[in-house]
Amino acid sequence: MSGSNGSITITLDGTNRSTTLPLLSGTEGPDVADIRKLYANLGIFTFDPGYGETASCESKITYIDGDAGVLMYRGYPIEQLAEQSDFTEVCYLLMNGELPTAAQLKEFSNGVTYHTMVHEQIRNFFNGFRRDAHPMAILCGVVGALAAFYHDNLDINDPEQRRIAAFRLIAKVPTIAAMAYKYSLGQPFVYPKNALSSGPQGYARNFLHMLKSVPAEEYEVPDVLAKAMDRILVLHADHEQNASTSTVRLAGSTGANPFACIAAGIAALWGPAHGGANEAVLKMLAEIGDVKNIPAFIEGVKDKNSGVKLMGFGHRVYKNFDPRAKIMKESCDEVLAALGVEHEPLLEIARELERIALSDDYFISRKLYPNVDFYSGIILKAMDIPTSMFTVIFAVARTVGWVSQWKELVEDPAQRIGRPRQIYTGASKRDYKPLSAR
Repeated sequence: MSGSNGSITITLDGTNRSTTLPLLSGTEGPDVADIRKLYANLGIFTFDPGYGETASCESKITYIDGDAGVLMYRGYPIEQLAEQSDFTEVCYLLMNGELPTAAQLKEFSNGVTYHTMVHEQIRNFFNGFRRDAHPMAILCGVVGALAAFYHDNLDINDPEQRRIAAFRLIAKVPTIAAMAYKYSLGQPFVYPKNALSSGPQGYARNFLHMLKSVPAEEYEVPDVLAKAMDRILVLHADHEQNASTSTVRLAGSTGANPFACIAAGIAALWGPAHGGANEAVLKMLAEIGDVKNIPAFIEGVKDKNSGVKLMGFGHRVYKNFDPRAKIMKESCDEVLAALGVEHEPLLEIARELERIALSDDYFISRKLYPNVDFYSGIILKAMDIPTSMFTVIFAVARTVGWVSQWKELVEDPAQRIGRPRQIYTGASKRDYKPLSAR
């Protein structure tokens, strides 16, 4: 932190007890009151459900200003990274704090590439799942099981073991994700190809090849789809202390191995209020059914008593606009034009909803602009990727953010095991009654 920036004094009304709390300043954002001595000095805790007003850690990785619509990785605006960088370079940035030189990027890319294979015995895990198992259930289970195969990098206090674990996770999660998808289709697993990983969008290109290729017919990944998938990965790579990232950090605070921590993050991401948002967008579009039904749907959205929910618009963090949405919209337009699917029914509904949201005073006054989930859902639908895989792809993107946050946590001497407090509202002390007396 930049250090102290003054203080605040809290006094308990009706007493002569007070305490002074230092204000801490970060590089960006509001000052933070350091309440670590609050209980010791005043005997009280703070109450903050969901931790919306509480900083749980110090981090140098990602900064969000929701009011101004700002998202930065290591100080670099997301718009610049999405336009000029690619996912492998962003991975290096998030992990190491600086953009790589050409030599550093080549070494890092090779490190990821040569860890993309998984142990052959891991294939046996898939046979234990039902054919109709959700890919997120498979991903969560298999990623957690990696700890049973890689005993050589479970010492979290060894920097080299942490580095290798990071490579393994970033490299193997897309392979496992693609295997989960292939298993659900009854198709053979497709191995990663090192040659595809070199060059721009190599990480995304390799992932799409594993998803789409079959032994009987090689799949040539179109450049426009590789670029679109790469942008999806970049835009979802990290997002400050959200629910899944906080879960990874909380698990990591116990000293748990990195594979267990990332599996915990995947489990948290699975929730429909978090990683399932773009899947909810497609479900909403399907329920609308036809462009002619949109006016009635919009009226339902405006009626608070109707129970109609508008998915993919607005954002809990961004009170102005989601800076990722404009970038994703560009990719969306490129993909739809390249694939010639502008007139697919669900996509027509989506485009009409977008038009209304950008022109209707009801949406504009409430800042209900289409967010990144709205456009990413449309892109993935156009790419013929099933909705069950949407959150899985989110997990592939977010793995590098989770690993970076986990690594930062382990290397921070100020961090300790997570232990939130509570307000107890249960029964007061009472005596046990024998069964015969109840």
